[in-house]
Amino acid sequence: MVVAEVVAAGGKAVANTDNVATWAGAKALIDQAVAEFGRLDVLVNNAGILRDGFIPTMEESQWDSVINVHLKGHFSTLRHAAAYWKAESKAGNQPVAAVINTASGSGITLPNAGQSNYGAAKAAIAALTLVAAEELERYGVRVNAIAPVARTRLTEATPGFGDVMRSTIEEGVIDPFHPANISPLVAYLATEKCPATGQVFAVQGGSIQSLQGWTVTHTTETDDPWTIEDVQSRLEEWA
Repeated sequence: MVVAEVVAAGGKAVANTDNVATWAGAKALIDQAVAEFGRLDVLVNNAGILRDGFIPTMEESQWDSVINVHLKGHFSTLRHAAAYWKAESKAGNQPVAAVINTASGSGITLPNAGQSNYGAAKAAIAALTLVAAEELERYGVRVNAIAPVARTRLTEATPGFGDVMRSTIEEGVIDPFHPANISPLVAYLATEKCPATGQVFAVQGGSIQSLQGWTVTHTTETDDPWTIEDVQSRLEEWA
């Protein structure tokens, strides 16, 4: 359907049904893009699923499927795209390329009970983004991530979020959960003129925020070997 809409608007698009959670599927996706369009300039990683469950009762399959689709899916396409860009750079065809990954507040700023698998994958995607930005800069590739909040099939299925996402919006007021609020940021991060790299942006409604990872909140030091009692007394000072 999306392909048809793009073509009807005068653009060119092709569909791909490979599984990005597999090495071969991710490579086929990247290879198809290069074959169809002659080059690869932008990679947007957005594949995701939910298999919610609380830790004591989560099944191995619930954990593995979410990690595979989100984290391995992001890395697999990134890896094959990076290999392409590296080869282009080595051949003298310096890329000006961009990667936009999809993290989530669930794994960064707002831990959500019942989503240990999803939160872990999304936090890892944010970390992967920072590492990839460092590694791929030499090949002319910028790597950023977004942590969006929007109305999708996934968020509508999340306990406690569905009713909020579907709430009625007053006419003339921005819909804080409409997906259209997310796409302009993604499009800008993909443009050649965007200088940002190694950044994670939270985006919802009319708000865009720059996020920062783990930061030091307290420090305690000693010149002597630690004892359990020393650690206890020092950490209690932070309470």
